[in-house]
Amino acid sequence: MCALVVTGTGLTGCSEDPDAGTNGVGKLSAEQIQDRTRKAATSAAALRLSGNVVTSGRTYKLDMRLNADGGSGSVTAEGTTFQLLRIGEELYLKAGAGFWTQADGKGGDSDAAADKLDGKYVKVPSGDPAYKKFSGFTDKGVLLDGLLTLHGTLGTDGHHEQAGTRTIRITGDEGDGGTLDVSLEGEPYPLRLARAGGAGTLTFSAWGKNFTLTEPKKDETVDYGKQLPTS
Repeated sequence: MCALVVTGTGLTGCSEDPDAGTNGVGKLSAEQIQDRTRKAATSAAALRLSGNVVTSGRTYKLDMRLNADGGSGSVTAEGTTFQLLRIGEELYLKAGAGFWTQADGKGGDSDAAADKLDGKYVKVPSGDPAYKKFSGFTDKGVLLDGLLTLHGTLGTDGHHEQAGTRTIRITGDEGDGGTLDVSLEGEPYPLRLARAGGAGTLTFSAWGKNFTLTEPKKDETVDYGKQLPTS
C-alpha cells in the first residue's frame, strides 16, 4: 500500500513509481540500458522485424522473421514486393514477372525469361551483387548490429508504451540521433526504433519465438545461373 505523507498542507499520497513491477532497466543510465538491450537482443533465438528502412536513397518496407539459421519474409521497394528466404548460405528471392522485367528492363526475350521466374524461388548466386544487397535483410546479427546503435550523446526520454508493453525510451542527441523504446517487462528487448535522420521506423516483436526455415521444393525453384538480371 502507498503510505501517506504529512506535509505542510496536509496529507498527500506518495507518487506512483513508474518502474514498480518492471525489470528495473528504467532506473539505469541510457548507456546501461543500451548495453542491456543489445545483449538481450543478441541472445534471443529469434524475432520479427517490420517497418521501413531508408538506405542509399531507397525506402524498403520490411516484414521479416529472423533466427540464427537465416530469415524469411517480404520486402517492398519502389512499389514492388518480393519474398526473401535464406537458409544458411543459400539465399532465394521470389517475385512476380513484373519484378524481373523491371529488374532487367530489356523486354523481348527478357519478358519470356521473366515469365519463367514468375512466382518461383530463384537461387541468388553468392557472387551476384544482389546477394550482398539482400542477404543482410535476412541476417539477424547484421541487422541488429546496424540498427541498435543510436548516434550522438545518449539520454533517456521517459516512460512510454509499445503495443501494450511498458517501455523506457533512450535517445541519441535528444532524438536527432534516433530513439529506441526498450521493454520494461520481462527481458529488456528493443521494441521500437526510430532511426536518425528520418531513415525509417522499425518495430520488433516475437522475441525468442523460434521457427523452422524450410527449403523450397525443387519444382518451386529456378537456378538462373551465375548472375541475376541487373537491378
